[in-house]
Amino acid sequence: MAPKKKAEKKAGGGKKGKGKSPVVDALPPEGMTKEQLDEHIGRIREELDREREERNYFQLERDKIHTFWEITRRQLDEKKAELRNKDREMEEAEERHQVEIKVYKQKVKHLLYEHQNNLTELKAEGTVSMKLAQKDHRSQEMELRKDMRTLKVELKEQELANEMVVKNLSLKQQEDTTQLRNDFERQVKEIEAKYEKKMRVLREELDLRRKTEIHEIEERKNGQINTLMKNHEKAFSDIKNYYNDVTLNNLALINTLKEQMEEMKKKEEHLEKEMAEVLLQNKRLVEPLQRAREEVAELQRKLAHYEKDKIMLVNIRARLKVTEKELKDLQWEHEVLQQRFSKVQEERDDLYQKFTKAINEVQQKTGFKNLLLERKLLGLANILEKKEVQLNEVLAASNLDPSALSVVTRKLEDVLDSKNNAIKDLQYELARVCKAHNDLLRTYEAKLSAFGIPLDNLGFKPLETSVLGQTLGQGPAGFVSTPTSQNLQAQSL
Repeated sequence: MAPKKKAEKKAGGGKKGKGKSPVVDALPPEGMTKEQLDEHIGRIREELDREREERNYFQLERDKIHTFWEITRRQLDEKKAELRNKDREMEEAEERHQVEIKVYKQKVKHLLYEHQNNLTELKAEGTVSMKLAQKDHRSQEMELRKDMRTLKVELKEQELANEMVVKNLSLKQQEDTTQLRNDFERQVKEIEAKYEKKMRVLREELDLRRKTEIHEIEERKNGQINTLMKNHEKAFSDIKNYYNDVTLNNLALINTLKEQMEEMKKKEEHLEKEMAEVLLQNKRLVEPLQRAREEVAELQRKLAHYEKDKIMLVNIRARLKVTEKELKDLQWEHEVLQQRFSKVQEERDDLYQKFTKAINEVQQKTGFKNLLLERKLLGLANILEKKEVQLNEVLAASNLDPSALSVVTRKLEDVLDSKNNAIKDLQYELARVCKAHNDLLRTYEAKLSAFGIPLDNLGFKPLETSVLGQTLGQGPAGFVSTPTSQNLQAQSL
């Protein structure tokens, strides 16, 4: 870049020099003076030197560019070689990748085959485990039903025992009440007899007392009457003697005596009334006294039997609590069993729905698979017949020697063996699917019979399949025996 700047500067200087004397440059050499020619020659020499420097500079630049071009060409060749190497490496890597992909595809195929085998084994194990689980479930269900029946029997026995206990207690209570009633009646009769006797004695005593009191009153009255008569006689004599003096006194005395007599009569009537009232009070007090004595006797009897009744009541309450607790436990167990029964019914309904759904799906799948397998078998049979016809035509058309014919027949036998093996595998697969279908039907029929659901309630009749008249045996679906060549020939016939 520096020489280029210098050349530009020189070219600028030359232009400036040329600009200094445009008249001299415009003149021809013939019309110039010596000084002008020298000056013109000097300028030409300067321009020559400048042109040489520029030529040298451009030559150097050309050499540099040529070297740069050579270097870049060599680099380009190297890069092209590297690119070819990279392309070759990429092709080799692509080939290796394709080979690895093929290897991995083979591995994936093997893994898929192993997975399919494991899946079939797991399905067989799953069916076996499902059957075992169903058997366990069936046994548990039978045990639960037996437990339910035993619990019902125990509950019935306990109810009968409780009824018998209640009846015995009621009979015992009735006997106790009848005995108590008889005792009370006997005691009442004894008390009535006792108090009637006391009443008779009291009545006799009161009559005797009343008679004695009446006798005393009569004696007193008689004494008073006698004294009055005596006094009256004395007064009569005094009246006779002192008639005129004491008439008024005698009359007053008679009046007073009459009054006394009336008072005595009133007193006697009053005493009689009091005696009647006393008799009435005695009669009225007989019943309260009898009731009070009965209450006393009853309270004494209750006091005597209170402790026994208390102990009996405590025992009865304890037994009643025990029976109530047992009744609550039985009610709780009954509720638990009811809940279990409802849960089992729900499971039975779910299983029934799942069974119908699974039956429909299995029938559709097995029907479709059977149809596909039958179509495959028919197609293979038709292809086999066509191949045999073509083979016969080819053999008839080409008059081959015996060695070539033996080779061809051997190859055909190998092809036929492979096709027969494929047919055997397909028939085995068909037999296994049919066997699985029949096992599933038997399992669900056993489950329905275990739950007490008749087969008529399904709404359809399950179709039990058989493979071309072949008996499938009683083992699991994974253990179906492969059909023999005799069976295949018989089936083909």
